[in-house]
Amino acid sequence: MEDEGQSAAPLLDEIEKHTAGGRRTYAVEGCPGCAVDRRKAANPGIPYGSFIYVWIVTLCTALPISSLFPFLYFMIRDLNVAKRTEDIGFYAGFVGASFMFGRCLTSTAWGIAADRIGRKPVVMFGIFSVVVFNTLFGLSVSYWMAIATRFLLGALNGLLGPIKAYAIEVCRPEHEALALSLVSTAWGIGLIIGPALGGYLALPAENFPNIFSPESFFGRFPYFLPCLCTSVFASAVLISCIWMPETLHKHKVSENENQNIEALEAHLIDPKEKVEESGSLDTKKSLFKNWPLMSSIIVYCIFSFHDMAYTEVFSLWAESDKKYGGLSLSSEDVGQVLAVTGASLLVYQLFLYPRINKILGPINSSRIAAILCIPILFAYPYMTYLPEPGLSIILNIASVIKNNLSVTIITGTFILQNNAVPQDQRGAANGLSMTGMSFFKAVAPAGAGIVFSWAQKRQHGFFFPGDQMVFFLLNVIELLGLILTFKPFLAVPEQCNRN
Repeated sequence: MEDEGQSAAPLLDEIEKHTAGGRRTYAVEGCPGCAVDRRKAANPGIPYGSFIYVWIVTLCTALPISSLFPFLYFMIRDLNVAKRTEDIGFYAGFVGASFMFGRCLTSTAWGIAADRIGRKPVVMFGIFSVVVFNTLFGLSVSYWMAIATRFLLGALNGLLGPIKAYAIEVCRPEHEALALSLVSTAWGIGLIIGPALGGYLALPAENFPNIFSPESFFGRFPYFLPCLCTSVFASAVLISCIWMPETLHKHKVSENENQNIEALEAHLIDPKEKVEESGSLDTKKSLFKNWPLMSSIIVYCIFSFHDMAYTEVFSLWAESDKKYGGLSLSSEDVGQVLAVTGASLLVYQLFLYPRINKILGPINSSRIAAILCIPILFAYPYMTYLPEPGLSIILNIASVIKNNLSVTIITGTFILQNNAVPQDQRGAANGLSMTGMSFFKAVAPAGAGIVFSWAQKRQHGFFFPGDQMVFFLLNVIELLGLILTFKPFLAVPEQCNRN
């Protein structure tokens, strides 16, 4: 008995059992994941410091995705690749799609890497790729250079999957909705602030002739300034991430150690609880056979396709001439609308969404948001008949409501996905989700650009003429996503039910 006690002592010194938010975890000395678990157990409050990292990293990956859309129309025009004005949307779609196509090819690999080597190194490499290739995109002198730099930016940017896993891992279960709403908030704001920067800062020699002359560097590269601003912000985030704590557990517990731990704890653990714990270890299965995960990923992909198509169409439609059904706005006007929308997203996600999620849950809130999006989208084509200042007011209100509803849906799917897998599969699961989403988002801009170009050529069509057809098709996709949120298609993770 004395020998047994002596052999058990080092094990008890090495492994410390504690509870974090009702979950039993084991703290191993020197493991960064265990250090985070100890902090969660000791501090039941919101981890504001870790949430700041979640916020700025997500914002960093979102900013370059859509910052080009307000000036893409003019960039394609200046690159002299489109022979007719009506063809600009066609070529613009492929530049927008190249980023997502690149990310589609590598997202699962980045997710697996995050599960193997940690969240932090993958995040830092992704931010570094933003600094390099976003800068090069702003210096594009040909159509193919623009496509190549956007493709490499997407392929080497594996940020979003690991940071979603990180957001779940730095907080207790009761704060998961807030953590993932921070991801979707920063993501949504990035998708709004990015275009706002692009709209305000593109073509500086034309918009700010007193500061930038046509012969200056920014006059010769008229789309570099917004890209430079994003790259400078990414550089600051990259430096700050040196102090970002890792959350992945680095240790592996052998079978013998497992048996010793169980023997030492047998008198403390209720038999039912022990069966549940051992069962949870044995039931880890292939991600593709995990239907709660796969069904939520499919729903996420459908709504992501819709959001990306809407983002591209909105800028193209707002900037196109009124004779083609557009609004004849400048890139600066579009940037102002998107800036107002970005500010509203911040307020909504921080103060309103957590309460809505607590009352309705992620699924019901997503369904209601999808239903409300449909009449708003139907109203867009008729705004071209509104005079000023009524047009600006209605456009801002519609943009604010539409984007907040979209973020509600995306956040709900984030919660479902991350509750459908254990921690050691979370990086891969989010990587798989990013692969599917990136494929759909790669198809969306190209498809939206082609449809938009085609719709502008049929101004006198019988069935939904002109841009009415574009917004009708966006509503069809929204309706499909809504249908898929119901049973038997969508399966709710058990963890989500318990929460």
